[in-house]
Amino acid sequence: MSFEIVPLAPEHRSEWEQLARGYKTFYETQLPDAAYARTWNRLMSADGIHGFGAHDDGRLVGITHYLFHTGTWTNKSCYLEDLFVDPACRGRGIARGLIEAVARRAREEGAGRLYWLTHQHNETARMLYDHVARFSGFVEYEYPL
Repeated sequence: MSFEIVPLAPEHRSEWEQLARGYKTFYETQLPDAAYARTWNRLMSADGIHGFGAHDDGRLVGITHYLFHTGTWTNKSCYLEDLFVDPACRGRGIARGLIEAVARRAREEGAGRLYWLTHQHNETARMLYDHVARFSGFVEYEYPL
């Protein structure tokens, strides 16, 4: 493993935004510039969302965002909301390393559950997820508000 995973910090801002935009582009989601600024500010102000970055040779090449919440059947759950690795750096264990970093943090926080979602067409990521986690079989629905 030639990369290092650390919590996101102020000096990661510009590289983080490039990766965050890549993530949103992958899922065909358009956001205004203000949304990236707001999310970054939330990550840095510890208002409930957290992030890790994967660094290779001093460059940020992967990110993940996660949060903790209470649940009906568990006192605390950890939701891994976003995970993205620079396409040029994939296949080197970076995504797995980011997942494992979130899992360590979830254990430290006493979470009883770590979970995430992905789109059914994200076959490359799903191959990794099938190796590191258990597919629950649930299908997600979103009610428009």
